[in-house]
Amino acid sequence: MTIDPVVINLKVGIEIHQQLANSGKLFCSCRSKAIEKYGATFVRKLRPTQSELGSYDPAALFEFKKMRTIKYYASATSSCLVEADEEPPHDVDNGSLETALIISIALHSDIGDELHVMRKFVIDGSNTGGFQRTILVANGGYLDVNEKRVKVQSICLEEDAAKLISDDGTIKEYGLDRLGVPLVEIALEPVTGTPEEIMRIALSLGRLLRASKRVARGLGSIRQDVNISIDNGAVVEVKGVQRLDQLVKVIQYEMLRQHGLITIAQKLRDRKDVEIEIGDRIEDVTDILMKSPSKVVINSLRENNSIFKAIRVRGFGGMIGFEPYPDIRIGKQLSELVRFYGLGGVFHSDELPRYGISSEEVQAIKNKLRMDAEVDAFVIVGGQNFKVDLAIEAIIQRLKMALNGVPPETRAATSEGKTVFSRPRPGAARMYPETDVPSIPINSSRIASLSENVPKSMDEILNSLAKKYSLNKKLAEQIFDSDYFGIFEEIAGSVKEVRPTFIASKLTEDLINLERRGLDPAVITDEILIDVFKRLDNGTIAKESVISIFEKLMKKEAETVEEAKMALGITAISDQELDTAIEKILKENMSIIIEKRLGAVGILMGKSMALLRGRADGHKINSMLQRKLEYLLMRVNSSDASPSTSA
Repeated sequence: MTIDPVVINLKVGIEIHQQLANSGKLFCSCRSKAIEKYGATFVRKLRPTQSELGSYDPAALFEFKKMRTIKYYASATSSCLVEADEEPPHDVDNGSLETALIISIALHSDIGDELHVMRKFVIDGSNTGGFQRTILVANGGYLDVNEKRVKVQSICLEEDAAKLISDDGTIKEYGLDRLGVPLVEIALEPVTGTPEEIMRIALSLGRLLRASKRVARGLGSIRQDVNISIDNGAVVEVKGVQRLDQLVKVIQYEMLRQHGLITIAQKLRDRKDVEIEIGDRIEDVTDILMKSPSKVVINSLRENNSIFKAIRVRGFGGMIGFEPYPDIRIGKQLSELVRFYGLGGVFHSDELPRYGISSEEVQAIKNKLRMDAEVDAFVIVGGQNFKVDLAIEAIIQRLKMALNGVPPETRAATSEGKTVFSRPRPGAARMYPETDVPSIPINSSRIASLSENVPKSMDEILNSLAKKYSLNKKLAEQIFDSDYFGIFEEIAGSVKEVRPTFIASKLTEDLINLERRGLDPAVITDEILIDVFKRLDNGTIAKESVISIFEKLMKKEAETVEEAKMALGITAISDQELDTAIEKILKENMSIIIEKRLGAVGILMGKSMALLRGRADGHKINSMLQRKLEYLLMRVNSSDASPSTSA
């Protein structure tokens, strides 16, 4: 199901967060390298502080109410006292700053004469000090995309967050190897258009960044946050979009979700003769549900100090479970909300009796809440007492927002292209100056010297790439846009017998097809790719075996190329063995050859590939088969016909 974005006046602002290709971090010289084994841990509890104007950021307060304990894992090879917030930050990394300046020049932005480091409140645990350091480098500018000029709001240089390892609802665990990795953040002004047109804007901006050859590649190195709104709605920020196809799905989902919430709000406002009041009566209904056979209830009551409370929602009868579009309903929004308090979800009157809760229990709850069965509704939330009370406050606020349609909030993108509630939108009170880092003057001579490093236009880059490696325009675009561009250039420059076209097609089309089948691309490291194509170059594997090896590795049925090769039974075949094998196939199929003559080549090739696939190059098999078949037919036509096929 889709909605016309023009009719609802869809607006989308894109923020791209791109890791830079630095060996060090933004405020220290530690290596920005992923770590699997950590050597030290420490624990923190973070709390919000007032801004300089005496106010608290709503997003920070929301995180604080979860009362999580944060456990950090550190390694001496990837983090130091700066990441642990036990030592002041060092000077800003000069290479990272130069990259941010070059990108600002490329986007025609106004660079500040003096740059200042700021602190941004972040107390979800992803930063040890409760804040993220960020530098506003430039304002304004533009990006031209398909004859459409997209304006730039701002360009910032900032440090990446710590890597989330686990979250059990009570303790969150983070690795510090990613914390402090330099990022450039580019915020574009909101634009109108279809999700596909907006995706092309993100693609164009990503290409410009990659063209600089100063940014990292690979899954997780670039993330898009999108601010999405429609007519009569609020701005919703969706964080963590990592792929362009996911971006299209996220925008399409948010269009439906937001339009659905606006439709629900209108239906509620249209109830002129119904009094709407939210949370005026809250009752403990543990006694009613205590003997329920519901597995959900039983499991919840096993926790210490667990209770169930019901909230009366006057005037909402039939509206909490109402779906203007499939799976878009207020009940789902409430379930997403309470999960961030460590609770499993909610029950509401529109879906009960269900889940093992009987009609008698439902009626008892309605009686206790003194509900009007025709027009009122209730919401039940269960769990530990202190969590339930916090969740009830949030549920009441969210139901009040339902009267206005779309609440302003931050949501997280899922791998399926949907979104889930994350936290309220942050306010202006989240930024304040960083006093431990001096300001950075930027003069015109420095800008002039860096202007020479501004990347070429996309057409120039693709034409040069196509010419250098004899690629067609489509394949040049595919390999440049892929995460494998850097390793492609390395492999293509080191092999002699393998054509760049073959390498590019394997790294784009074939690997993407395997990924679409649900296989894990993360196991295909640069080292594995180099190993595979070196083996192909020296003739120890055939072209036909490359994709089979990738598949074996991505299915995690082998850990190395050699293991995959052994599991597949791939052994290189000599020219003499190949000759003998084809002779045998021809002799075994003489009746087909006599009947079909040269037309038999397709059948014979199929039999040859079934026997020799992965052990010899397909072109080589075909060439030898054609030559031997022609020689054999010539012998059959001669007066001295013989079954011998040697040629």
